[in-house]
Amino acid sequence: MASAENTPARTAGTTTTTVHDVRMPDVPGPNGPKGPKGTKKGDTSVTVDLSGLTDKPSTSVTVIIAMTLLSLLPAILLTCTSFTKILVVLGLTRNALGLQQTPPNQVLAGLALFLSLFIMAPVLSTMNDDGVQPYLHGTKTSAQAWDDGIKPLKGFMLDHTDDDELTLLTNVAKRDLPKDRDDVSMATLVPAFVLSELKQAFIIGFIVFIPFLVIDIVVSGALMALGMMMMPPVMVSLPFKLLLFVLVDGWGLVIKSVVASYG
Repeated sequence: MASAENTPARTAGTTTTTVHDVRMPDVPGPNGPKGPKGTKKGDTSVTVDLSGLTDKPSTSVTVIIAMTLLSLLPAILLTCTSFTKILVVLGLTRNALGLQQTPPNQVLAGLALFLSLFIMAPVLSTMNDDGVQPYLHGTKTSAQAWDDGIKPLKGFMLDHTDDDELTLLTNVAKRDLPKDRDDVSMATLVPAFVLSELKQAFIIGFIVFIPFLVIDIVVSGALMALGMMMMPPVMVSLPFKLLLFVLVDGWGLVIKSVVASYG
């Protein structure tokens, strides 16, 4: 017979709830972050990978360099090549003939440009072989390519620059005259080269002017003797100038003299 103490009493309208102890299964948690492993004891060496420093330049770098050179091309053409001298000589020849706009400036500039390319072709070829191509193939760094590529152009400019102009600009800059031609800076060489080119162009222009000046003097004297003082001597002498220029192959002589000055 059950004891009355162990049996709970039930009353009307009440419900008895039994609470059971439920245990959740063990679930493994996420792994925590792991710290970097240190080097072994005594291993303090540092490895630096230098591969790729002399590889081919990327396309973007090549495009940037090309755009920079194109933007500087007019200044380089005027100051570092034979273009200025040829253009001045052709302009003086036109003035000696008494022609103001014939041939046009565009024609003279185009002729001077292609004559400059003809004269500068060996220099440009050497610059391409020594500087541009090795840099594009990754065999030279940019500094090495610049030093090797600029040497042919610098040598060309030094060969056609008078010592008087170099001395003048060196004294103006208050610097000592370099003992070796390779030590001349481009900042001094470029204006000295331009001054030398202008001087040579004026000398050639003076020689071209002499025969046409003689024709002007003869025509003026003839008109004065005939009493035709109202007729402009320029209009009368122009046909004789053109005839003389064509008979002696004037353009050929001028171009030969200019090209020969760079020989």
